[in-house]
Amino acid sequence: MPDIVVRLSCLQDMNAIQAIYAHHVLHGLASFEEIPPGVAELAERRASVLARGLPYLVAELDGAVVGYAYAGPYRTRSAYRYTLEDSVYVGPGLEGRGVGRALLTRLVAECERLGCRQLIAVIGDSGNAGSIGLHAALGFRHAGLLPSIGFKHGRWVDSVLMQRPLGPGDETLPE
Repeated sequence: MPDIVVRLSCLQDMNAIQAIYAHHVLHGLASFEEIPPGVAELAERRASVLARGLPYLVAELDGAVVGYAYAGPYRTRSAYRYTLEDSVYVGPGLEGRGVGRALLTRLVAECERLGCRQLIAVIGDSGNAGSIGLHAALGFRHAGLLPSIGFKHGRWVDSVLMQRPLGPGDETLPE
């Protein structure tokens, strides 16, 4: 398999990002959205992430965008300011080839560089072994289960919560 290149996203990536996300919205349970947003909406969401100084990354294989990841605030209340939530999406048919691992590894490093202390994964569907396994392999631990929290594709869907400390985590006070 060719080398996976992870880099900062740019506006020219948004068509590929939208296609990847639309696939997951329409066919999967990773997102609880049911109607795929368009390119303009996703570009606005990306701009919001970047305006907060947070990372928004893409993965490329042979020059084509095959996945993306970003970190956003876990919650908006000020006490959560050192905690982020990750989102990782891989193009259809590319699962298990290291794209998600490359993206999440870089995302963790970027979040640590920012001085954040906790990273939360909110994983749609307790049967999502790929995402759960990826997060566990990169140091995330199971933090909870929200049973039947969503309803999509004609069935109730769980959310799995996983958490990973960043840098010193809660061992020291933030600066």
